[in-house]
Amino acid sequence: MDRHISFDALHNFRDLGGYSADAGRRVRPGLLYRSDSLGKLAVGTADWERFLSLGIRTVVDLRYPWEIDGRGRVPDHPSFSYRNLSIEHRPYDQAALTPDIDPGPYLAERFAEVAQDGTKEIREALEAVAEAARADEPLVFHCASGKDRTGLLAALVLGLLGVDEPTIVEDFSLTELAAPALLADWRDRNGGRSPVWPAFGRAPARIMRLFLADLTARHGSIAGYVTDSLALDADALADTLRTHLLEPAPAAAPPLTYRKAVPADATALTRLHDASALWQLARGIRDWRPGGKDEAHFRTRMTEGEVWLAFAGDHLAAACELWWDDPVHWGPRPPEAGYVHRLMAASHTAPRGTGRRMLAEAEARITAAGRPYARLDCLTTSPRLRAYYEAAGYTPLRDQQIHHPTTGRTYEVTLMEKRLG
Repeated sequence: MDRHISFDALHNFRDLGGYSADAGRRVRPGLLYRSDSLGKLAVGTADWERFLSLGIRTVVDLRYPWEIDGRGRVPDHPSFSYRNLSIEHRPYDQAALTPDIDPGPYLAERFAEVAQDGTKEIREALEAVAEAARADEPLVFHCASGKDRTGLLAALVLGLLGVDEPTIVEDFSLTELAAPALLADWRDRNGGRSPVWPAFGRAPARIMRLFLADLTARHGSIAGYVTDSLALDADALADTLRTHLLEPAPAAAPPLTYRKAVPADATALTRLHDASALWQLARGIRDWRPGGKDEAHFRTRMTEGEVWLAFAGDHLAAACELWWDDPVHWGPRPPEAGYVHRLMAASHTAPRGTGRRMLAEAEARITAAGRPYARLDCLTTSPRLRAYYEAAGYTPLRDQQIHHPTTGRTYEVTLMEKRLG
């Protein structure tokens, strides 16, 4: 399941529901949304009808009035109220920055300025979220790209809800999935030219990680910032948000259905891969990177092997590649094994245990093909992944250095095997 909600004109509209919080609870879906500019919505379009169908009762626009004058605002409708809470901050033009500027420390410093300069509007925005939560009414907040001001507010709300820091960092970095479309929009508005800054529109995890570290150094925690700088009762605010925006996590996983992927699934597989890569990066795991596998890769794997999908209801929950030989990692071998690659589950939205069930489905396919072994590999720098597969019954055989004949990349993997049947 892709956390982004699909619109034609909006590229970064997301439900904050489904994230795990404290005490075995999760954020309730369908109540709190974040987005890029809703000024791109137009009455009478499919986008407009899709937006209205979400039942949103409050729109909080974090942009400056001059941005709204130039780019428009969400159209009026009797079903929701509109509030412009322009977060004040020292101006900066990201598109005009020079290529040598590192987006991590630069934007983390700008976020710190926004947190210092925009206290009045941030306080009012948090109060608006709490008011909507008490009324059990959906709310959306947005800025221009749904990245910086929106990302800061989302981090504060998630932190008060008891969501852990890696998940907050991951939520920020999911803008990476929307970055190409946001860049295309900028080019359309600027005569086809590109921003000077190559990092324009990007949301690497390091930005939010550095910002939260600075906030903690200054105030001790997000709650400390809310108390010290916003003059709010952080405990009371957190209690309100947790009472109304959290729910018990589902106790039982729903059944999964499986099918073999077809070429039309390549786009969804690429999105799932990139989202999985962002989940890893937010937790310091560097095995994958967004953009590392494109649609052509998955179509090739469908031709040369198999790709299997798992669905929870109508939503894509997991996928994996199943190869029938793997000479790059294992050398020439008789037809005695199936090789599992790119096991990936939709973080936060897939039922608990989905990855293990996807792996078991791949093993069942290998057994049905009459092969007694399931094999896979993981980077030697990934002890967490190795432990995951060991818990699933895989035995480490040896470490092996690989020089990939296609990419030219050199890396070291642990080869792992499981006897089936």
